[in-house]
Amino acid sequence: MEIDDDVLLAVKEIAIAHGLTAGKVLSGLARKGLEPPKRTAKVRNGVPLLPPRPAGSAPLTVELINQLRDD
Repeated sequence: MEIDDDVLLAVKEIAIAHGLTAGKVLSGLARKGLEPPKRTAKVRNGVPLLPPRPAGSAPLTVELINQLRDD
């Protein structure tokens, strides 16, 4: 196994700061990197979407958005 020097140095610094072994730190970081990404918001074309509006709320219209923008 080969670990780049800069990565090993960073792992050792984290290990010292947290009182852990470098192996424990590296294992924890690897596990985090292997987890599937957590998405809290849906994204469309790289832009996070707003959460759905509550049932029964007034519909959004272009006029309302323009009014809010101008205020």
